[in-house]
Amino acid sequence: MRKVKDAAAPAKSPWRPWPGWIWCARDAPAPRQTRTRVMTQAQRPGQDVDPKLLEILVCPVTKGPLDYDRARQELISRSARLAYPIRDGIPIMLADEARRLDESEIKG
Repeated sequence: MRKVKDAAAPAKSPWRPWPGWIWCARDAPAPRQTRTRVMTQAQRPGQDVDPKLLEILVCPVTKGPLDYDRARQELISRSARLAYPIRDGIPIMLADEARRLDESEIKG
């Protein structure tokens, strides 16, 4: 006499690593954790740049001093006639990103 497979038997899943393996919550991947960025006072947009950083920075073109324009959030190089932007508290010291200064801005 031939045995017939029981129709109520659960189908084997192809993702089970071995027979009889049962999925449980501890096998589930951990929930994704996100990191929050804590910004210091100097890093917040529209805030002052760290004074220690301003002492170190020089114009990448002329190696001359920079003036900080708080209202426009820029570092001004009068000798190169460029204004380097500050984005999210980070000075962007690239000549390609700098804005050309007008004559009135250089004197002021």
